[in-house]
Amino acid sequence: MASKALSLTLYNLALPLGLVLMLPGAIRKMRRRNGRWQDLAQRFGFFPQETQAAINALPQRERFWVHAVSVGEVGVAKKLITRLLKTNADLGIVLSTTTPTGHALAAELAAQHAGRVVAIYSPIDLPGVGRLMLERIQPTQLVLVEAEVWPNLTTSASRLGIPISLVNARLSPRSERRYRRFSWFIGPIFRMLKQVLVQEAADVARWQGFGVDAERVHLTGSIKYDPEGAVVPAIKIEELHAVRALAGIAEAQPTLLAASTHAGEEIELARVFLRLREQVSNLALLIVPRHVERRAEISADLQSIGISPALRSAPNSRVDAGAPVFLIDTTGELAAWQHLATLVVVGKSFLAEGGQNPAEAALAQKPVLFGPHMENFTPLVNLLLKHGGAQQVADFTELEAACRVLLKDEAKARRMAQAGHDALTIHEGATLRSVERLLQGGEVS
Repeated sequence: MASKALSLTLYNLALPLGLVLMLPGAIRKMRRRNGRWQDLAQRFGFFPQETQAAINALPQRERFWVHAVSVGEVGVAKKLITRLLKTNADLGIVLSTTTPTGHALAAELAAQHAGRVVAIYSPIDLPGVGRLMLERIQPTQLVLVEAEVWPNLTTSASRLGIPISLVNARLSPRSERRYRRFSWFIGPIFRMLKQVLVQEAADVARWQGFGVDAERVHLTGSIKYDPEGAVVPAIKIEELHAVRALAGIAEAQPTLLAASTHAGEEIELARVFLRLREQVSNLALLIVPRHVERRAEISADLQSIGISPALRSAPNSRVDAGAPVFLIDTTGELAAWQHLATLVVVGKSFLAEGGQNPAEAALAQKPVLFGPHMENFTPLVNLLLKHGGAQQVADFTELEAACRVLLKDEAKARRMAQAGHDALTIHEGATLRSVERLLQGGEVS
């Protein structure tokens, strides 16, 4: 079995080559997602003067550094942080993110909790960078969200005696198989975690299999699927009703929502939508792509089959009455848009592997459908299917048939929606349980 020192040495030998190979793609993504070159300095531990001043002004007795990558993880962090701040009035939090879209949401949260939350960009995991950021932030605990166990940052925190907690820990069967091949390398890094708070009972054995002591692995449930904090403000829903009406889609119109779609799915779902309109003539389609920077590509695909979509980002844009399609090319609104849907189809489940999170649609009490590829959400999918709270289809042909049935049988659609919502009660309280563990400071109980 490899030692921590050997694992770290091998990682740091491979890291420069990996960064060089990833750099062109990272720059393209940064440009597409409106990243700024000046933010890059933060990735090396150098903060603007005002950011460092805001960090220094945070409460010092207890100060958590919470790291989340992008929009999905920030959603988990937001629920966690909101409960942490309510529970402990003397706590300050630094929230780091990797992507510009994630950082935008983190900045919104920081603005809501000025003086207690500061948003920054996460460090590049080069030797010394994580330690520099730890020294600048001075956290009493490092909290990693879902899967972000970075070797250099983790090692630096461990050497400085800072407890490291992994919350809402995610380890799918596919990830476990991949990690198993490198367990000799990964195990020593995982064993530096003070505590691992897992989503599912099956995850306990998986983490113990990597050498994490049993008393450090705790079943808390999924923060993401916890109904707490999942309520979308009524004022936001009303705002989107007005936006949709201005675009030419009436409140009473049945609406198919395609959530977090990936390349190639939009045009296929649009074809399904056009065929469904032959029997449900007033049906409308909302498309919420996973990456909004693809708006031009998606619009071109839709126009190739005769659809001219309205754009959420264009205030005066209106849908074509003959094929009302609204492209939601803004970020951070998916949860609210799902409340306006009649049916929700989960993206990345037809033409790519992994799937996207169906929990928000279920919590919004909407019937949920997804394709064959939901590997990243296997426990949740199994839970929803077991309770009749979702429907999985093999391809777009089956999707069309399933949508047709649910659009015509409103009673069946309501039963599925309610069943999906009720199934998630198994995760109720996950946020509070996670907060209680974190406030114990990772102490073994």
